[in-house]
Amino acid sequence: MLTWKFSAQDLAHTRFAQSPLCELVTSVEVFKNPGRHAVHLPWVRQARTALAGVSWELLSQLVPLPAVHVPDFLTPVPAGSSPTLDEQLAELTALEPAAVRRDLSRIDGELPPLVAELARDPAAGTARLAGELRAYWQAAIAPHRARIDRLVEGEILRRARQLAAGGPAGLFADLHPKVSWEGDLLRIGHRHVDADRRLDGARGLVLVPTVFAWPGVFSQLDPPWQPGLVYPPRGVATLWETSATGTSEGLARVLGRARARLLAELDAPATTTELAARTGLSAPTVSHHLHALCAAGLTARHRTGRSVLYLRTAAAELLCGDG
Repeated sequence: MLTWKFSAQDLAHTRFAQSPLCELVTSVEVFKNPGRHAVHLPWVRQARTALAGVSWELLSQLVPLPAVHVPDFLTPVPAGSSPTLDEQLAELTALEPAAVRRDLSRIDGELPPLVAELARDPAAGTARLAGELRAYWQAAIAPHRARIDRLVEGEILRRARQLAAGGPAGLFADLHPKVSWEGDLLRIGHRHVDADRRLDGARGLVLVPTVFAWPGVFSQLDPPWQPGLVYPPRGVATLWETSATGTSEGLARVLGRARARLLAELDAPATTTELAARTGLSAPTVSHHLHALCAAGLTARHRTGRSVLYLRTAAAELLCGDG
């Protein structure tokens, strides 16, 4: 069990961030152990084909099974809110050799051959690793980047609303089954960590929603990075689905089947285009129903970049049985 003690200043510095590198690295464990990550099986099947012929042996050795410890330089807590993969890879290749060796020294047992080479020559090793990460990303993650980003962005919007409505207790209430908030303490049920920590009042905690983290939750504890918590966003189970979502018959009789179906689909925030693809309705029809649901106070819309995400309001959550 890991326990973080928060002060008011720590809460003021707590924030969200997206991390392409964290998505990539957690996907490696999913790829190597798909049985433990069943919701991602559709992605695994596609990635097996996409990664054929791609060289990522060093990356594979750095993310073993079981992945009890992955070097911190592979999953750094982002300094900003949404760094690009190129920015994170630039930080990786700019690391001091001593920092690379320090992280690798925490690996138990004998280092695998390519990891041992990385320890002997960190400059050459991180350059090779950056190339492997970029190639893996282009083959296995980039084709799905839009849907992953929308799920993560929707999660951040939803959590921000919960924080505004219920404070830290509302923010952490259903973040993950292993995470709980009581008083000024955040408890995280890690199997391999048993520690009580104080945040230092100047950095807070960074929450990093990461789809391939499912079903786990991971913590970043060590300097120089800000403390971080990596967790799966709500709606991961529907990320790769194309089949129909169940619709409440009672709600369908009140709202109409199409509008009830759209509310059911908005278990995780989505765009008009995504909802049209899932439901088989035309985009103009979906837009018409969403405007009606917005007018009734059952959905809200938020612009993120070029996309507009729709999400259920608190009233709609109650109607759908999630209140």
